[in-house]
Amino acid sequence: MSGPLSPRSLPQPGHLYDVAVMGAGLAGTELAWRLARAGGDVLLVTQALDHLGNLYGPTVEGADFPPGSLFAAVAARMAPDTDGWTFHRLLKAEVEATPGIHLLQSTVTGLEEEDARLTLTTWEGPALHARRGVLAVGAFLKGRLLIGDTMEEAGRLSEVAYDFLADDLARAGLWLVGAEQEAAGVDGAPSYAVRFLTPAPEELDGFRVRRFEHLYALGRCTPGEHTYRSVLEDAARLATELLEVGA
Repeated sequence: MSGPLSPRSLPQPGHLYDVAVMGAGLAGTELAWRLARAGGDVLLVTQALDHLGNLYGPTVEGADFPPGSLFAAVAARMAPDTDGWTFHRLLKAEVEATPGIHLLQSTVTGLEEEDARLTLTTWEGPALHARRGVLAVGAFLKGRLLIGDTMEEAGRLSEVAYDFLADDLARAGLWLVGAEQEAAGVDGAPSYAVRFLTPAPEELDGFRVRRFEHLYALGRCTPGEHTYRSVLEDAARLATELLEVGA
């Protein structure tokens, strides 16, 4: 784990977080940042810390980040530079320095509800506990990356797909449906497509996953078109909802 020098809590085995956010892309990073700034004790789990908050494209040029978001603040700080790697470096440093966010590089393989908490199992073995959890795994829930005639069992960044988590959710009765995302090639690279699973619209009541008492969904785990603005605004709305429920 990594985080600020003086976190609000010192997690030990059995530690109970306020919220566990699964996935640290656009949606998960913004949500964790907002919850922690409001006083929450947040676990942010990602398969790759080096991809934390990764954008949809190689630059922030033309990105419609809503005012008040972490992404808008970082973009303003680096202006007029628009380089995506510079943006990522500054964003990651900001998240790491935010008290209340505990970063863990791991892969969530299953969820179980017991009493008033949600338990996350991981490949590495240790169980993680939170009062509430948020699915923000984007295009990685049983993701398949298609480039020409080649298919990889991976999400859009060639990272490991969440196959175990998808199977566990299906065993719990969650109806998962297929989705697909197309991406144009950049700087001579071939275009590609990503196929992945997402909860069916009927499984959601707003952000809440109906079959669970303490689980929510955000970003591409929810139906509809997703842009920088829409995802970040949804993260702000869910943060408000979780803070109200927690209070």
